[in-house]
Amino acid sequence: MNAAHLLPTVRRLPPHELKAKLDGEEHFLLLDVRPSSERALAHIPEAQPLDEMGEQGLMALDRATPLVFHCHHGIRSYHAAVKALQLGFQNVYNLDGGIEAWSYQVDPAVPRY
Repeated sequence: MNAAHLLPTVRRLPPHELKAKLDGEEHFLLLDVRPSSERALAHIPEAQPLDEMGEQGLMALDRATPLVFHCHHGIRSYHAAVKALQLGFQNVYNLDGGIEAWSYQVDPAVPRY
């Protein structure tokens, strides 16, 4: 086995698994990477805006803190999750399908746009 297989990777988190995490007592941080204009259209209440946290806020976190990133469809959040891995975070997830999938599969009250 080569060393690349031992490196942490971004894990895909299906919407129903995020819902279970939110309903449970597991400690993690849900980060919304979308700009405020998109957050105004639809949001997951427990999500913290990454742009408001800033890089300093992210850097201040314990690297063992589980991070779940989300955006509209999961592309931008994947790139943010990769960056978190590069910063040394070990438990990094990307919401599979983004808030769009969340709306379809978990909470239809969240508007689709």
